[in-house]
Amino acid sequence: MRLFRQISSSLRAKLLAMFVILTCLPLIIVGLVSYSKSFNTVLQNSKASKLIVAQQLARDMDVLFEDTGKLLELEKNPHVLKFLFSQNSDTYEEAKDILRTMDSYRQTYQYENVLNITMINLYGRGISERKGVFQLNRNPLRNAHLAYLIQNPNAVLNIPSAASTMDPLDGSRYRNDVISIMATVKQQITHEVIGFMVIDLDDNIVKQFVDHVTIGESGFFFVVDEMGQQIFLPSHLHGQEIVPKSIDLLRELNQSDNELILTTGGGGKPKFMFAAASEQTGWSIVGSVPLQEIVHDANSIRQLIIISVVLSIGFAITLHFFITARLTRPLHVLKNKMQHAASGFFEAKVTPSGNDEIADLGKSFNTMLDKIRTLLQRSIEEQQQIKKAELRALQAQINPHFLYNTLESIIWMAEANKKDQVIQLVMSLSKLFRISLSKGRDWITIEKELEHLQSYLTIQQMRYRDILHYEISVEEQCRSFPILKMTLQPIVENAIYHGIKHKRGKGSIMIRGYMEKNQDIVWVVADNGVGMSESRLEQVRSAINESHPPEETGNEVSGGFGLHNVHQRIRLYYGDTYGVQVDSKPQEGTTITIRIPKKNEVRLNEKSNAR
Repeated sequence: MRLFRQISSSLRAKLLAMFVILTCLPLIIVGLVSYSKSFNTVLQNSKASKLIVAQQLARDMDVLFEDTGKLLELEKNPHVLKFLFSQNSDTYEEAKDILRTMDSYRQTYQYENVLNITMINLYGRGISERKGVFQLNRNPLRNAHLAYLIQNPNAVLNIPSAASTMDPLDGSRYRNDVISIMATVKQQITHEVIGFMVIDLDDNIVKQFVDHVTIGESGFFFVVDEMGQQIFLPSHLHGQEIVPKSIDLLRELNQSDNELILTTGGGGKPKFMFAAASEQTGWSIVGSVPLQEIVHDANSIRQLIIISVVLSIGFAITLHFFITARLTRPLHVLKNKMQHAASGFFEAKVTPSGNDEIADLGKSFNTMLDKIRTLLQRSIEEQQQIKKAELRALQAQINPHFLYNTLESIIWMAEANKKDQVIQLVMSLSKLFRISLSKGRDWITIEKELEHLQSYLTIQQMRYRDILHYEISVEEQCRSFPILKMTLQPIVENAIYHGIKHKRGKGSIMIRGYMEKNQDIVWVVADNGVGMSESRLEQVRSAINESHPPEETGNEVSGGFGLHNVHQRIRLYYGDTYGVQVDSKPQEGTTITIRIPKKNEVRLNEKSNAR
């Protein structure tokens, strides 16, 4: 799933997948089909070629035994019949005639592989090329092969030395390197068996075949008889049981068109087994070769196909990177620039190259960034102007209760003929309004801000003469720097109405101003009023950071209204690192800390755009 998401989320990955699928999938399919066809073709051809070799040996054997079988015609020779039928030992001339006949056959048919020809009657009297006339010491019918021929007079036995190492006639000596062809000799009229003929053939023609003819690197041939007994083996395997239960193997071969794939136990490699039958002997020439060697050529084709597919994939990937480097790289650059723009960096412009659609897209993106930046700047400026206008409106608001109470105090003092107090109160109120207006300026000097604060405190002290005491301490080096007007008065007003007014006894307000690290100007307004609880303090701190001021309650402004106004104005003009900090303890008082930067470059005649 993760790989699928990566491919589906990347144009380059999609192109790579498309290239690999469109280029390599047909090659893989063609390769698999070609390999399957070539494997089957090579396997069948290899099987056929190996089977042809075995069939050729079988035909050679059939020709050999068929030619040799012509010697069995000697049973029709009158001298032979007379010799075998007679029990008389005075047959010297007949024996010579028989031997001359045998030699005549040899000369006629060139029997180079015939080692000996022997004839014997039922009484053990015989004649052979090597022995001449002889008499057996035992009854020949005790021989199993001869006894079988008596029961089956029309049969012809082919007995290799591997199957019977004893002479099939007298059983007195070992016989090596011969194949004995045994048949009956019958009386011409009655077809009664009167003797036997034995022809000894040199078996080197078979031994040389199994010794020198190999299949691949390790395959070989061997010969089994009708019962599946192994009668001719390669010399290096002589005496070994090549395939257990050869009779079962022979049966399986006969049932599967003389070829099968045999897997031996114990994790052995599969072998290809095949057989060719000899019609004259009834033997079978069996070939055994590891299947891997049979399909060696097919494996070479498979490797060639695999290499071709791999090279094609490599070529497709190389072509992919070559094309995508020219196609998707501009898109990738455009994507990165868009991500930068989405994060707020509107200077992330694209440098278009070329005249294609991607270059046009990059130019359109640059144009869009310019318009967005312009609109955003305009929106920011409009919002700032709106915010400043709102804050000016809040700043310009004079608490009607303050004005009403001040006027009431003036009337009361006038009625009491307190001329001097009336004059002082009116002058302080006049100066308070004059500095509050400041001809529409937002900025005044700290000196003027302190004068404005002094006028406000004079009015409040005359009203609360018995409970209000204040002290102002400001460093001289700070007085000439500019400040937003009405920064301190709302803080002091908040201290009077929410700190001192509710305190029993005389209240005190301390205003201090000093420069910190020659960078910031810090104001501290501390009162010894009723203070605030922890929960109330958290509410006030949270309220002054909200975008909208807290609601008014009762006849006076809620404790956070003036603080909110000052805090938001400072952050709007100076930045988020500056503002108001509130600390308070119940029944001990509240301390307001105001931090503003030292700004020499602010022009005091700056007018508000809103006004």
